[in-house]
Amino acid sequence: MATTDNGSAITTAMATTQITDDDEGKKVVDQTGDEVGIVEEVRHGTAHINPSPGITDKVKSKLGWGDTGEDTYPLQEEMVDSITDDEVRLSQ
Repeated sequence: MATTDNGSAITTAMATTQITDDDEGKKVVDQTGDEVGIVEEVRHGTAHINPSPGITDKVKSKLGWGDTGEDTYPLQEEMVDSITDDEVRLSQ
């Protein structure tokens, strides 16, 4: 268990990085907490993201989402930092 300098216990929420069907509908946020999209569906353990309208081409490129005109884009598991009850947080 982690502790602070004064010995108090630090409590952290349990987070995972394994994508499941339960993650459908969760918002996807970058490291700074800005929303980049919503998990539209999960197929074979891969989240497919419907990007937010304001997402830039630079962010799409960083995520490996080219300009294909698709409605959803697959999210590679290695791009996920954590998954909570409310959101999928990206590592990049």
